Amino acid sequence: CSGKGKAAGSRNDQAWFLGRLTHLPYPPLSSAQLKRLDEHRYSSAGCSLLEPVMQCYWEWLVGHVPTWIAPNLITIVGLLTNIATTLVLVCYCPTATEEAPQWTYLLCAGGLFIYQSLDAIDGKQARRTGSSSPLGELFDHGCDSLSTVFVVLGTCIALQLGTHPDWMFFCCFAGIFLFYCAHWQTYVSGVLRFGLIDVTEVQVLIIVMHLLAAIGGQAFWQAPIPIVNIQMKIVPALCTLVGAVLTCASYFRVIFTGGVGKNGSTIAGTSVLSPILHIGSVIVLAVMIHKKSAVQLFERHPCVYILAFGFVSAKITNKLVVAHMTKSEMHLHDMALLGPGLLFLDQYFNSFIDEHLVLWVALVFSGFEMARYCISVCDQIASHLNISVFRIQPRTQLLQQHATGAQS
Repeated sequence: CSGKGKAAGSRNDQAWFLGRLTHLPYPPLSSAQLKRLDEHRYSSAGCSLLEPVMQCYWEWLVGHVPTWIAPNLITIVGLLTNIATTLVLVCYCPTATEEAPQWTYLLCAGGLFIYQSLDAIDGKQARRTGSSSPLGELFDHGCDSLSTVFVVLGTCIALQLGTHPDWMFFCCFAGIFLFYCAHWQTYVSGVLRFGLIDVTEVQVLIIVMHLLAAIGGQAFWQAPIPIVNIQMKIVPALCTLVGAVLTCASYFRVIFTGGVGKNGSTIAGTSVLSPILHIGSVIVLAVMIHKKSAVQLFERHPCVYILAFGFVSAKITNKLVVAHMTKSEMHLHDMALLGPGLLFLDQYFNSFIDEHLVLWVALVFSGFEMARYCISVCDQIASHLNISVFRIQPRTQLLQQHATGAQS
């Protein structure tokens, strides 16, 4: 008996330690924020070019998903698939200048297609099973923010943009910035807007790029274009530049028009320009560290660099989504910025510690902070709504909870 008691005590200690490790030391949301979260209603506008065509496929696909599978489980499976397939490419091409086996590009194309498909049907599954909730919306956007980092990184590797580090830097951070801006204008206007060329179209183009890399090899992207004498790989980069300018113009038109809050403020009553401080801090630090590095940190470790700053960007994007859904202010101070801050301080003191080592520390710390914040927020909201993150509760139990809530 004493042996069993010690084993049970050890398991309890391990569970307590794991809980402390994976959760913030304080609740990320206040009771007032949770109350406003209950009042949140999802609102979107616009339709992209491929959406009407893809809807037929998505409706067919969700019809084959068992009703006991939770929407968030669908989302996380898609995200993990996308991350896993991209990491395979990262292992073969750590500097984005190497040529990977053809099957890795096919794997990435398939992983992105699976992610796109599952990401498109999670909301349909929620409505189909009667399990729609604010948690589902937050979980979906949160996974998208992290997926964006891996998608842009995988694309740059497929194009071997590591040979043009400035173009790679721009393309990766442009994708991250545009995703942030999409939710910035939602924070201002209260409506998530979709353009004629949006996420679905971009993902299809990226899948095609991976397929071209698999079929034609890197020789296809290395080939020069007659007359203009630029490599094929620069064409997608130039398209990214043009697309970023046009998309930013559309987003900032909404932002500068004024928000739905008092006196044209955001949905939370704050300045429409306040979110620029958060993403601006990340990008400014990324640019400064990239350009001031004495050891060509980004050129030697572009994948690690993008992931380290991408995790920070994903966390602040999640905070922006939470701020929108809870109609609350975004605070600038964030522990995730400590990773980039360490890199900046190390350079300020003439690389007192090896920059490569500090970069890896920043990667681990930023990823840990992002994961801890997301887990804490999801658990707190799930507890508040009396639901499970990855499991659909029986309909009778849900009805009992709603009845209890109505009586209280």
